[in-house]
Amino acid sequence: MLCFRNKCFRTLKLVVVSSFLLACQDVGKQPLSQWQHAAEGAYDADISNDASLSVVSSIHHGISVWDLKDNALKYTWSQQQNTSDNLVLAIDIADNNSHAVTASRENFSLWNMETGQSEGFWQISESNIRDVAVANNGNYVLIGQSNAKVVHVTIDTGRRLEFLGHQEKINSIDMLPNGRIAMSGSNDFVAYVWDTQSGQVVYRFNHPSRVTKVALDPKGRFAFSADSKKDAHIWDLKTGKKISSLKYTNRQEVFSSVSFSPDGKRLLTGAPSRKVSVWDIATGERLTSWRVTPRKDIRPAGAVVYAAAFGDNNVIITESSSGYAERWLLDN
Repeated sequence: MLCFRNKCFRTLKLVVVSSFLLACQDVGKQPLSQWQHAAEGAYDADISNDASLSVVSSIHHGISVWDLKDNALKYTWSQQQNTSDNLVLAIDIADNNSHAVTASRENFSLWNMETGQSEGFWQISESNIRDVAVANNGNYVLIGQSNAKVVHVTIDTGRRLEFLGHQEKINSIDMLPNGRIAMSGSNDFVAYVWDTQSGQVVYRFNHPSRVTKVALDPKGRFAFSADSKKDAHIWDLKTGKKISSLKYTNRQEVFSSVSFSPDGKRLLTGAPSRKVSVWDIATGERLTSWRVTPRKDIRPAGAVVYAAAFGDNNVIITESSSGYAERWLLDN
């Protein structure tokens, strides 16, 4: 259930990076610029689809909102009143940059990105929050939970629709900017695309292992689903047919962030192994890849790529668990 009472809560997000992944590090590509957004690392981060803003969660800085054009701090938020701790583990920025949603395991907040003010704080008492998404203008919030439910909330009216298609905990969710279509992936090996007004399934995408990441192209052209082993697919959102499968030689690749290029030709992924990759949507071929900068005081040197976005002038921007935002030139 949703309620408005505050509740303190402590947890830690642990990042495990295998020695196998670290042994295959790419070398040679250096960032155009690097900014420190979290001095001792970040719990989560998101970058707006136009790469102009980022929201970063860290233990010492709370929730910080950055103007990436000038690397200027816009706002500092606290998930709960009267506490210095910030344990936000899931963040999403609306496609039109109007709002952001931030969530701990037990509560979520909706923020106005124009004013910097909170527009509500809600607690989830029945199950842990696993992932969140927000529609344009903060009209709808989507919540993926550990009890296999995905909840679609209409903020103005409080209407709740529970999607009950999954059998096990939710790992990843996404929603189109208008809030009408959602996508969810679960430990039950299935990714669903579904209608948020009726709860009816639009497409079902089966995987051979647990689905760890899903994403929707904000322009409504594509869907993405990937599992914990070796299947990562790009789907035509209008027909439900597979466009391509990502081609990689590793035994497995796990993705922590996904973004579609505005022209619909490329896919941008981040991974828990520090790896950022650009893919050809039509063929699934990897066009280029590199690794973000780890914190210097961490051994082995690991970092999760929380967010990556296509910027202007062939530049890509990343935010990672190392606490760094970095700008990279995308080779033609």
